[in-house]
Amino acid sequence: MLLSLTIKNYALIESLEIDFSDEFSIITGETGAGKSILLGALGLVLGNRADLSVLKDKEQKCVIEAHLLLKNYNLQSFFIENDLDYEDQSIIRREILPSGKSRAFINDSPANLNILQELSGFLIDIHSQHQTREILNEEYQLEIVDAIANNADILVKYSQELKQFNTIKKQLSHFKTEKETLSKQQEYNSFLLNELLLANLKEGEQDVLEDELEQLSNVEFIVESLDKALQISNDDQVGILINLNEVKQSLQKIAGLSKNYLDVSERINSIQIEFQDIMNECSSLSEKVINNPERLEEVNTKLQSIYSLQKKHQVNSVEDLIAIREDLDTKVMKVDDLDFQINKLEIEVAEAQSRVDEYANQLSERRISNTSHLSTQIETILSSLGMPDAQIQFNVTQTDSYFKSGKDTIETLFTSNKGMQLGTLKKVASGGEMSRIMLAIKAVMANYTKLPSIIFDEIDTGVSGEIAIKIGEIMKEMSKNIQVFAITHLPQIAAKGTQHYKVFKFTENETTVSELKLLTQEERIKEIAEMLSGKSISDSALNHAKALLN
Repeated sequence: MLLSLTIKNYALIESLEIDFSDEFSIITGETGAGKSILLGALGLVLGNRADLSVLKDKEQKCVIEAHLLLKNYNLQSFFIENDLDYEDQSIIRREILPSGKSRAFINDSPANLNILQELSGFLIDIHSQHQTREILNEEYQLEIVDAIANNADILVKYSQELKQFNTIKKQLSHFKTEKETLSKQQEYNSFLLNELLLANLKEGEQDVLEDELEQLSNVEFIVESLDKALQISNDDQVGILINLNEVKQSLQKIAGLSKNYLDVSERINSIQIEFQDIMNECSSLSEKVINNPERLEEVNTKLQSIYSLQKKHQVNSVEDLIAIREDLDTKVMKVDDLDFQINKLEIEVAEAQSRVDEYANQLSERRISNTSHLSTQIETILSSLGMPDAQIQFNVTQTDSYFKSGKDTIETLFTSNKGMQLGTLKKVASGGEMSRIMLAIKAVMANYTKLPSIIFDEIDTGVSGEIAIKIGEIMKEMSKNIQVFAITHLPQIAAKGTQHYKVFKFTENETTVSELKLLTQEERIKEIAEMLSGKSISDSALNHAKALLN
């Protein structure tokens, strides 16, 4: 409920602070006095976009602040989800800076326009003539039937199950697509995998095999070189070992004469020992060298296989080939695993669909069983609005498709004339008839659901007399359940309000300014009389105004 509205530096409004009641408020004023400005300001605080043209003084910021009572709207979860501080009496503030920058706050917490717009949908419904066409929207028609059928709880459960159903279906579709892709490559992947498995690859073996190939390919040269080294070392006459031994003995003779000679003697002794060890190793290596053509062929074949696989897979090492082998093994095995996952998900999809269908069927049954009662209530109100022969019919049909509010489609049929066949609402209803139908629907829904505060913006255009009185009575009856505002030019409607505000403009310091004023009883009589007879108020108009108010 809108408790109060503060507007500063907006359009023709310099500064305005106004409090509202929780009942039926009337707003009147001459054309151009600023009623649309008032709605524009309220629209900004509800999340509409703005520009610098709204600033009255281009050097000052524009501030619009709405105080709202939220305790009956169950909005705590909305505030929690959007990380906002909840208060039963909350404040929404909108600021438009001279730089053109716009800021919005909910209880002093910054908020973006999307959040503001979403929140405003729960709070205030600004209903103008062109918005009567909202009833042609199939989604809105279902909302009407759901309100009468009290389907709110079932819709929540349906929405939850539908979300789960769609999530599982999406996952199943993903797995099926993946399987289809893998299956197309399965035969080739299996061939590549078997080829790599047959190669029996081991980490590090390429270097070992290449080293072995070098040795097997050069057996004669290796043996010849080792034997020559052994011969030079071990020759009885001029061999290196014989000569080293003689050097060692010569140095040992003088080792006791000086530390320097001792060091040299010890070093030559170490060299002799190391050289002897090297020759022993050469002898051992020479004995191990075997001319093995079969092994040479085997090693060469294995290396050629490795080189061929590396070229095919465009890699440079056995380790890379092993990684490819493991990846191929995963892909080949994954097809079998996907079959298991797909079978499992298909069962889950069927179970989820069954749950969704259960709630969808409940919605359909409750909607169909309540459409007749809804039609009767609307027709009763339309009769009082000068349409005694009007008939309206809501045809709900269940489909095989899943929509966000069930599996149903709805068609609204209407006729305003007795004996005439019903036709599609959007084809047979005139603009005036649409306005009355929408008013009737809002009046009916006010008895079944907690609607936001509603502002009727001159929806009474084209009516007068008794019909205008009845429209006013319907709005007043609605105000027992929700806060109602009516911007009107009709005195019959203005007289039904609990409180009456007048929008007017005047010139101050050569500047036009708009104001909104709460009228006293005497001011109200005068305003309604002026609406009846114009600026020249007659006694008859005053008496008529008093009669309307009484």
